[in-house]
Amino acid sequence: KTRMEKLSQQKNCFIRPSPSSCTLGGVGRKTRETLLVCEAAGFDVILIETVGVGQSESLVSTMVDFFLLITLTGAGDELQSFKKGVIELADAILVNKADGDNKFPAQRFASEFNQILHYLTSPTKGWTTEATCCSALMGEGIEEIWETIQRFRSNTKKSGVFQERRNQQLLDWLHEMLMEQLKSLFFNHASVKAMLPLLEAEITQGKTPVTLAAESLLQEFYQLNEETINPQMIL
Repeated sequence: KTRMEKLSQQKNCFIRPSPSSCTLGGVGRKTRETLLVCEAAGFDVILIETVGVGQSESLVSTMVDFFLLITLTGAGDELQSFKKGVIELADAILVNKADGDNKFPAQRFASEFNQILHYLTSPTKGWTTEATCCSALMGEGIEEIWETIQRFRSNTKKSGVFQERRNQQLLDWLHEMLMEQLKSLFFNHASVKAMLPLLEAEITQGKTPVTLAAESLLQEFYQLNEETINPQMIL
């Protein structure tokens, strides 16, 4: 927030830092709820900046309309670009700091990205992901990437992909909430909390197999909750 000197002075702009709270995916646990609040408040453009997305931290892609991957050259990111991972989820890739002596390396880096993207399947049906350059310092390339975002929005709304993605995001949110609640219910159960340390010790000592320990915990949990589900079906 302190780096956004110009943006933070805009009266129609609201900036809110939020901790990730050890949540993987590059975003906070309540980011989806925050999006709803911002939309209800009348904000028509909402930008989510992750804490630093890695190859597996891509949860943010399940809650946004447009996923922009911002990278730079000269910082070791070149090796990451050649790995399948987060770039497969990006709707556009932006190579920043394309100014001064770094301008031509950044352009070459973007060109290498485009060669890689040629062999990857786009995450959005009917859309071709491309890599371009920008300079946040000089303000170059910003209008161009915004035009790309607007074009993406127009194309996906016409094709129906825009609403399909939002519908899928609602389902992802539902499943995530159910998993969180079930996990919390299980590990906070008094009987499970009492058995878990003992079984963990037995596992590390080689006295109890992991599969048997997991089955015992689930069996205890279901019996105490008067469930008839066979834990072996889950395992």
